[in-house]
Amino acid sequence: MKKNSNILANYLLHGGDYNPEQWLDYPEILQKDLVLMKQARTNTFSVGIFAWAQLEPEEGVFDFSWMDKIMNDIYQNGGRVILATPSGARPAWLSKKYPEVLRVSNERVQQLHGGRHNHCFTSLIYRQKVQIINRKLTLRYKDHPALLMWHVSNEYGGECHCDQCQDAFRRWLKKKYQTLTTLNHEWWGPFWSHQFTEWSQIQSPSVIGENSIHGLNLDWKRFVTSQTIDFYQQELIPLRELTPHIPVTTNFMSSTVDLLPFKSLDYSQFAKHVDILSWDCYPTWHNDWESLADTAMKVGFINDLYRSLKGQSFLILECTPSVVNVRPINRAKRPGVHLLSSVQFLAHGSDSIMYFQWRKSRGSFEKFHGAVIDHDGSSNNRVFQEVTQVGQVLEQLSDIVGTMPNSDVAILYDWENNWAINDAQGFGKETKFYPQTLQQHYQVFWNQDISVDVITKEQNFSKYKLLVVPMLYLVSEQTIDRLRAYVEQGGVLVMTYLSGIVNENDLTYLNGWPQLLQKVFGINVLEIDSYYPSDRNEVRYGDQNYEVKDYASVINVKEANVEGVYQADFYAKTAAITSHSYGKGKAYYVGARLNEQFHEVFYQKIMADLQISSNAAIKHEKGVSVQVRLSDTHSYWFVMNFTEKPQVIRVNCEVKDILSGEWIKGEVRLERYGFKIFVKKVG
Repeated sequence: MKKNSNILANYLLHGGDYNPEQWLDYPEILQKDLVLMKQARTNTFSVGIFAWAQLEPEEGVFDFSWMDKIMNDIYQNGGRVILATPSGARPAWLSKKYPEVLRVSNERVQQLHGGRHNHCFTSLIYRQKVQIINRKLTLRYKDHPALLMWHVSNEYGGECHCDQCQDAFRRWLKKKYQTLTTLNHEWWGPFWSHQFTEWSQIQSPSVIGENSIHGLNLDWKRFVTSQTIDFYQQELIPLRELTPHIPVTTNFMSSTVDLLPFKSLDYSQFAKHVDILSWDCYPTWHNDWESLADTAMKVGFINDLYRSLKGQSFLILECTPSVVNVRPINRAKRPGVHLLSSVQFLAHGSDSIMYFQWRKSRGSFEKFHGAVIDHDGSSNNRVFQEVTQVGQVLEQLSDIVGTMPNSDVAILYDWENNWAINDAQGFGKETKFYPQTLQQHYQVFWNQDISVDVITKEQNFSKYKLLVVPMLYLVSEQTIDRLRAYVEQGGVLVMTYLSGIVNENDLTYLNGWPQLLQKVFGINVLEIDSYYPSDRNEVRYGDQNYEVKDYASVINVKEANVEGVYQADFYAKTAAITSHSYGKGKAYYVGARLNEQFHEVFYQKIMADLQISSNAAIKHEKGVSVQVRLSDTHSYWFVMNFTEKPQVIRVNCEVKDILSGEWIKGEVRLERYGFKIFVKKVG
């Protein structure tokens, strides 16, 4: 596998968000930062993210003198700068003079100035002001040798319901549907007399107004993504014009506590418009509800999703070296876990370890969020020493830059499906768990050291031996046909309960389960039964019974083979799991939500049939994870111990330990939270 052509440097980036504008009255601290940057083995810093008020303290009055010094000092210190556009938090003068830039909530209440990311993406004056400051920055620093990449705004999110946004939404709808007749049909307007006779009658969803039209709700979320991307593209105009050679990114996110894909924006669409994908990762390590290994699995899932969006190595643009400040309980990483978690990012395809933040704020909201430099300003504390250790490791791994995992397995995640299934007034309202279910399927492969791409419906299916499609409730006829073609051409497809129910506009399919799915799977799905927690049923698969939770599909078998059978209720002795040969491939349907033990047995058989195995010849106990990155000439094996005790692994061929230089074969001890990175020639 060739390295990515679109890489920033021939070394791994190490550094993070630097906010010197907070310390302009403390020049001795800014000077000390340069010394500590060297000492921590850091090389790259994101600068200017929230610095608009310092760059333009009054309208049309600009001060770049402090930024000039920072850019020069970092470069002379041996570092590079990821320069940010500052649109994520506007200055107070702008809100006061141009109140139309303030967001309006879905209750139709205009927000006050404050916080961040609270601006209207549609506002023409805000777009104009952003372009002015972006152009000033680009003109000033376009030839600066420190400039490595553009960091466009910060963690885009949220929505606005002002009159400007309402008008823009209606224009978006007119472009999509052309006529109100079509819109009323696709939104099923006759329900509750919800037809529209004028475009001006349409409003965005609101808790004090219309929120029961699922097509409207879905289209509003699509519009929010579209309008956010449009705003972002406006930000790019001077950057692309004046620095076409400098790549751009904006930092994607995940949910803050349960580590699920960020749901407010469809990143599958946004990813098309960034040169390098980056994201901010803040796992809740050492929590009360799961093991360290389970947390690591979820991190792996998001890494693999964001890596797969562009099919290239990515960047961790923010993580914490110690604690966060947004959890109900903000627990510190235990000694060794920061280095281990950093290695995991690398293992799944990251070319950086960047932090929020370099130095802790002295006041306000993030003064207790973790940082490389604590309030003591010292390099003699545990966190600084662990960051330095990360830097030392990264300096020995420059050969992995741009390399990628190679996957025979893909799992399909769809943002629009997540929106629609959560909006559906049916099934178990508290037990849908769409992304969590994907993670449960993913965990089987993670436990077996099988690389997985987490892909979207628009991506190429044909490169994978196995495609897993859980709970694809919303699916267009076009996607169904692509799934059909994938199986017909030799792919193996696994689909589950709550799939194939509505089309892309959230209208149910008429005449039962879609005919093309019936043809591919050799079954017809007749009903979906939702379980109370007290309900009990089992599925007999092979020589074992597995407990059913939450959902069971009632299936009419047409041509498929029955692989598993329900043991109770009115559908006892009927099919719960089926397989069907179609064309050159095979389609499995798993009709019930089953447990981890079932998934392990079920997928182990499929992997054996397809000869899918790990790219690393290493045996280990559960809780140890192995991930592999490949170049044309070498494979790099990352072996990580996410357990609370030492582990012994067995390496079944000779490999070189990159960090120690030793050649290894046989048993190797991993300490608690320990890791090894091996390299082996390909072929």
